Amino acid sequence: MEAEELQATARMARLSLSPAEEERLRGAVERMLVYCSHMASLPVDDLEPTTHALLSKNRLRADEGPAEQAAGVPAAAGPAAAAPTPVRLADALLANAPEREDRFILIPNVL
Repeated sequence: MEAEELQATARMARLSLSPAEEERLRGAVERMLVYCSHMASLPVDDLEPTTHALLSKNRLRADEGPAEQAAGVPAAAGPAAAAPTPVRLADALLANAPEREDRFILIPNVL
């Protein structure tokens, strides 16, 4: 990385770097660029895309019981009635809003 590029990047990030910090950062950026170019050169055409190196499928928690209880939604009678629904969870959360209009939470203007 050229010194001008590093200085321009530091200015955009609103960082003031001493010459020693600039030199150390330039070396770190160079190592990152070398590593990225090495990674870009590896053959990955035959690899399946993954979200995690060790997982073969997504871990999902069951949508039942605890989320509803934490939201304060009263349990209804029967097994089908106890299954949580997004609407019931949203209603319980909206009930805690200090101010709302229909199904929207009102917040004060910032500007």
